[in-house]
Amino acid sequence: MDFSIGKILKGDRILWVVLVFLSLISLLIVYSATGRLAYREAGGNTGYYLIRQLVFLLLGFGVMTFLVNVIPVKFYTYIAPLLLMITIGALLAAIVQYKLTPSKPTPRSLDLGFLSFQPAELAKISLVMFVAKVLAKRQKTKEDLKKAFLWVMGVSGVVCGIIFYGDISTSALIFASIMVLMLIARIPLKFLFLTFATGVLLLLLVYSTADYLPEWAGRVHTFKERIDDFVSGDDDAELGTTQADYAKLAIYEGGTFGKGPGRSEVSNYMEAAYNDFIYAIIIEEYGIVGGFFVALLYLILLYRGVVIVRRSKRTYPAFLTAGLVLLLVFQAVINMAVSVGAAPVTGQPLPWVSMGGTSMLFTAVSFGAILSVSYHNQRKNQVVEPPVVVDMPDEDEEL
Repeated sequence: MDFSIGKILKGDRILWVVLVFLSLISLLIVYSATGRLAYREAGGNTGYYLIRQLVFLLLGFGVMTFLVNVIPVKFYTYIAPLLLMITIGALLAAIVQYKLTPSKPTPRSLDLGFLSFQPAELAKISLVMFVAKVLAKRQKTKEDLKKAFLWVMGVSGVVCGIIFYGDISTSALIFASIMVLMLIARIPLKFLFLTFATGVLLLLLVYSTADYLPEWAGRVHTFKERIDDFVSGDDDAELGTTQADYAKLAIYEGGTFGKGPGRSEVSNYMEAAYNDFIYAIIIEEYGIVGGFFVALLYLILLYRGVVIVRRSKRTYPAFLTAGLVLLLVFQAVINMAVSVGAAPVTGQPLPWVSMGGTSMLFTAVSFGAILSVSYHNQRKNQVVEPPVVVDMPDEDEEL
């Protein structure tokens, strides 16, 4: 058997290269940004979180390699409904656990004892798989597209509605990605415009009534506070002490070329330097040039996603790839926008770069599915030439 790198890392080679670069950046910046956390949680062992991140990156590459080599693309269509039901159950269980556990800060995570994860990460994958299946089956007539729209809106409304209770930004991220995916799938613009207008009105209603809603109404109060802080600043914090202020300071000190690897100082004062604001630390150490390079990697991811979609012969693999790529790129854009002060704080990590645990494995599943589709395309597009048959004389025939 051939165990060469080229035979194992199948699929889009450029996408694999992007993942390698993002992994290297992740290791460098997580090591720099977790100094404060290491002294607080790991007894000063600054290498602990570096090793932890390396382990999860390697596990993620293992997941991607397994998916692209073993799991066929058709499998995702079969498992999508079951996975969606598991997702809804996990989301509801997280809320119930939050209500029954006073010490639990948010309903975002579900603690199973041996494992803790955020069901919203699973929702990103399962919902895209299911929506891609619905859209792929209903593409022939206008009536099919209308039915597909109703199905997608019904299922997405339930999933995103449950997520909305504990994580408004993730709910909006997923719903926005589904909206763009429906646009790609030729859903009539009047339906999409009506949905968009309804969503905007809902957010405005939540914002305007947040002060009158009780504490059990979810994170609507946090939603309003973050928007107010973004527009007019945080009145309760001293100047320069908020996470967003520290992020701006990191970018200012980074300048054009940065301070150099491991020389971040601002990360020692930030609570989420290794997660929500990791892009600001990248710019502090590697400058605007480094920040541009990271942004370029996600643009390449978007471009390769477009290439994979265009090469797909069937609608389901195309829609699956489009949905997953949109989620990853939108999430990256949100993280970078928050870090540079262009958007309110949302709590969205930088995909495949921010420090994570099970969230990185869910991200690996997304990349693995995209790579599986690209490998599927390569196999379908290969032109196999018939073997050349050369007539050889019989042994008894004179030459």
